[in-house]
Amino acid sequence: MVRIDAVLVALAVASALGVVASQHQARRLHGEYEREQARAQALEVEWGQLQLEQSTWATHGRVEKLARDRLHMQLPREGQVLVVEPQS
Repeated sequence: MVRIDAVLVALAVASALGVVASQHQARRLHGEYEREQARAQALEVEWGQLQLEQSTWATHGRVEKLARDRLHMQLPREGQVLVVEPQS
């Protein structure tokens, strides 16, 4: 009878330790999950900023100004443009 009681106490202690360990792991994983959610939110904000920056850099006026200033490009004179019609 004493032996059965000792086994039951040992099983109860092991079960309690298992509960404590699983709760600790659940709390740790929840903290990690929240950190990753915050990181994802920060990346979404950065993505929006990068899209805005890209649209600013690619405006027609800016591209035309760079073409004129840096590449010394100019609009073709009349008669230098050839329009090609697609065949149907």
